[in-house]
Formats: sequence, structure tokens, C-alpha cells
Amino acid sequence: MENSVKLKKGEGRTIKKGGLWIYDNEIAEENILTENGDIVDVYDFDGFFLGNGFINTNSHIRVRMLTRRTRIGQDITLEELIRIRVKNAWEYRKSVSDTSSFRLIFGEADFLPGLVVDKFEDVLVVESLALGIDRLKNSILDELKRVLKEDNINIRGIYERSDAKVRLDEGLQRYKGFIGKEFDTKIQITENGVKYFVDVLDGQKTGFFLDQKYNRLAVSKICKDKDVLDCFTHTGSFALNAAKGGAAHVTAVDISDLGIKQARENAELNSFTSRMDFVCRDVFDYLPELCREGKKFDVVILDPPAFTKSRDSVKNASKGYKEINLRAMKILKNGGYLATCSCSHFMTEELFFNAVKSAAKDAHKRIRQVEYRTQGPDHPVLWDSDSSFYLKFFILQVCDEL
Repeated sequence: MENSVKLKKGEGRTIKKGGLWIYDNEIAEENILTENGDIVDVYDFDGFFLGNGFINTNSHIRVRMLTRRTRIGQDITLEELIRIRVKNAWEYRKSVSDTSSFRLIFGEADFLPGLVVDKFEDVLVVESLALGIDRLKNSILDELKRVLKEDNINIRGIYERSDAKVRLDEGLQRYKGFIGKEFDTKIQITENGVKYFVDVLDGQKTGFFLDQKYNRLAVSKICKDKDVLDCFTHTGSFALNAAKGGAAHVTAVDISDLGIKQARENAELNSFTSRMDFVCRDVFDYLPELCREGKKFDVVILDPPAFTKSRDSVKNASKGYKEINLRAMKILKNGGYLATCSCSHFMTEELFFNAVKSAAKDAHKRIRQVEYRTQGPDHPVLWDSDSSFYLKFFILQVCDEL
């Protein structure tokens, strides 16, 4: 069978459960007459047709599935498939999320593997991480603009942030730049009633972390009249939500000079500066210093970057999460609140739970769970696609042992 791959007997367990990736060591036969990035048929070891996907012999992820038991070119055209995927993604977001600024396409979870599209007011920011989807990128974006326009949403510009290192594994170059006409890349958005400047040119990832939108809102509700410490503040999003929620005072800490500058600018945009301080320090050094000084807070927020991006470093990451949570608990007032999270999908729910629980034990604290949350619904979790589930978020009340 031309332009096809056949799995080894007993392999393909991930895609048979609902996942979208086939690894190179799962394939018994490849009959490829097309180029990398093209669409191939995928068969089980016994010849049963499993669906279509993108092939890339440069990648450890050999095939990224687009369809299941549907043959592109016979059962459906590629254009029709794109139209359906885009339409479904938009209709889903309209049902579950505020759509002023949100994630419009979330890769595998929207059955468009390797593609992320964020909407910031009237601007789209796209990240393409796989060769096959990169070739369809412009067609998907054209369809997105068309679908949005049907709901009277006009997109004035698109910026590409395909500068992640993982593109090199696909045989792609890292790239960022305008798609179409140029525009001012400093964009003002409003989320949960809080205003931000988003830098889609030089900000992290696509410019702003939209996945914590409703977690930020949840934290704001416990901050009224409280003294709040926001660690790893980045551009100040949790700190600003705390201030919006009526916090008496908020201290925002980050190691990045640029992050602190942007957080202060966002505070000025919201007229919150009279109730906020900004500290450019390494949180791992700053928290022990606060502990030695006897400083106590009503609420501590921990939103660190991923401590692990591979399974090999999970053990060290667990130690890092335990350490940072231990330090945070020691500077909380009795009955204070800890908002803590992990954004690595390699750090499982169980591992993260155990790290926080171990920190509480060593700090001689008892913890009560207020809320357990994950990423926002515009970042849907596709069951059996591990990469789509990554954010674990707890709000905990921390009490002294009696």
C-alpha cells in the first residue's frame, strides 16, 4: 500500500485509546512515496485502516493523526476537514469561555496536532510546532478569519510565534514574524475586568498565559482586605487580580527585570500602584529571607515556570515544588491561603499532590483544600492525550498544627 505506514503487532495502544501520536518505534513498515509533512494512511498490523496522519521521518513522533477511520480524499476532502475542525473549535469556545482573549486552537485537543492559535482582542497569534500542520497553517488561519467574521469579529492582524526549540526536532527552523500586514504588537486586552498590555512580539510563548484566566479569578475572590504575596508574577496577572479583588496590599516578585517592568506598567494601567510593590528577586532566595525577618502574609500565590520538561527530571522537579511550597507555608499566617500550581504535564496530579503534602508535613502545617482546578476550558483536556493536560492548581487553607 503506497503512502502508508503499518504498525507492529501490539503497538499503537495510544492512538487506539484516543491519542493522536504514533512513535517511530511502533511502526513495522513504511511505504512512503511522498515528502515529509504529507498525509499518509495508517494501518494496524493486520491491515485494518486506522485513519490518516502527517508523516515526518525526522521526528521521534513519526505520525500525528488527523482522522480516525476516515480517509482524506475519499470520505472527506482536506478542505472540508479543515472547515469542520475550525468551526467546531470556535463553536466550542463560544459555549465555554469569554471570547475577547482566549485560546482558539489548542493543537491535539482540537484535532489539529501541533498548532496553537491565541486571540488577543482583534489579533491572532499562531504557534506551529509540526511540519505537517505548518503546511496547512495559512489555510487554517484563512478559515478562522472567515468563521470569526460570520460572527462580526474582524481580525486586523496575525503574528507568528513559531520560535520554540521543539521545531528543530521536526526539521523546521525557529521563526517569528508577521503573517500579512504589520501592526503594533503591543496590544491592550481586558480579562476578568483587569487591563493588560500584551507583547506578542517578545512576550513569553504567544505573549500572555491565557490558561490561568479563571484560576486568577478564583484567587481574587479570597484576597479582599488581605496582604498578598505573588511569586513568579511574570507580567503581574495574579497580583493584579488580587488587587482587583480588593487586597489591602500586594507584593509582586519575579527574577526578570522585564517582567517586573511590565507588571508595574499593567498596575499603572489599572490604577493599582498605591496598593502594590514590585520586587525583582529570585523567589528561592527571597522567601527564606522573608521567613528570617518574620514576615507573614494572608495569601501566597505560587505560579512558577515548569520545573520539568522531561520525565528524566521529574524527581528533581518534585524536590523543587516541595521546597517552594514549604517556604511559602512558613510565611503564611495561621489560616492563610496558598494558591499553588504546576504547569508541567510530566508532573502528574499525584506527584504534585505528594510534593505539596510533604511540604506541609515538614512545615508542621495542616492543609484544607478549598479548590482544585486545571487549565481553562479554552485549553481543553483530550483524554488519552497526555500533552493536553498539564496545569494543576490548588487553593489551600494552611493552618498551624494544634
